[in-house]
Amino acid sequence: MSALLPLRAGAVVHDILLVSGTRPEIIKLAPVYHALRDAPWARVSWLHTGQHGDMADQILACFDVVPDISLTRGGDSLLDFSTGCRQQLDAVMQQRAWSLVMVQGDTESAFQGALAAFYHRVPVAHVEAGLRTYNLARPFPEEGLRQMISRLARFHFAPTQRSRVALQTEGIADDFITLTGNTVIDAQQWTCAHRGVQRSVQGRGHLLVTVHRRENWGHDVQEICHAIADIARLQPELQVLFPVHLNPVIQGPVNDILGGISNVTLTSPLDYTGMQQALADAWMVLTDSGGLQEEAPTFGVPVLVLRDETERPEAIEAGCALLIGATRSAIVSEVTRLTQDSAAWTRMARAGNPFGDGTASAQIVAALHHSLVGEPVAQPELA
Repeated sequence: MSALLPLRAGAVVHDILLVSGTRPEIIKLAPVYHALRDAPWARVSWLHTGQHGDMADQILACFDVVPDISLTRGGDSLLDFSTGCRQQLDAVMQQRAWSLVMVQGDTESAFQGALAAFYHRVPVAHVEAGLRTYNLARPFPEEGLRQMISRLARFHFAPTQRSRVALQTEGIADDFITLTGNTVIDAQQWTCAHRGVQRSVQGRGHLLVTVHRRENWGHDVQEICHAIADIARLQPELQVLFPVHLNPVIQGPVNDILGGISNVTLTSPLDYTGMQQALADAWMVLTDSGGLQEEAPTFGVPVLVLRDETERPEAIEAGCALLIGATRSAIVSEVTRLTQDSAAWTRMARAGNPFGDGTASAQIVAALHHSLVGEPVAQPELA
């Protein structure tokens, strides 16, 4: 593999800072981190901002990651977090001559990491670059944050051709964009290999449900919960697994509406390995999560997306997911249709995963090696 090429005598070792703050960032940066640790030309440090607390610690442990730098979260509000994060990141940037700061996705941690690097004239590498809805209200604030990160980044690692085209359309030069596939597939393959995830049930499997996005708070959460209750009563033989987000805005209506239904199991949020096992054992997924839209197709599980827009339209176009919104009637109708139309369900299950083939991390490391070290190396081709 290109990352394992020996270092020339006298060659510079490049200090690379990875910035994470939330569960999805950790999942998608972990395989890149392990690949960079194997690269003799790179000295990688993992910084965790503390945006997510205990939930993030579980994911770090799952991927055998121990942060080199952990920031202190100064308050509960996003403003408190952002202010404290920015100040602490500024101090970190002054600790050494960083060659690169790597961020992933569209979180406040990613934006603050990119901004701190920008002010210190350190190149920014953006993993999962180019996702767009072009609706700043959905998802909020993620759509705005990822667009701003794109204005600051030097290396844009696009997961799909559509995201690459979005970046090109926005005026980013081809030389700065690398089409890699999504590192989430790398993470899944790592977890299956290291944690033994595989299907453990016979027959149909469960209906897996997750809800957390801000745009679905309030009325939409209630609509989703009432729809799940309707489905559970219409199909008493169907087991429903619902890992419930810790936010009280979600906990309240979920427990009030679904708490007494015998074939609905409400659990605490699953760690990453647990969620991958839940996906492997699922019949279908109902979710507003972006990550699950990418992950479920790996296991051949159809996804119904509880949103009006998605920045991952590749799943819709490939046929492994449907965008259905968050209304009670639409949810019940689509689940019922796919229950009765086995051919339609099978087409979705066999559509494949449009987000990559598990070589994204190797391609990212190869691209950085070529740019930072100056030696072209062969990159694995994206299927």
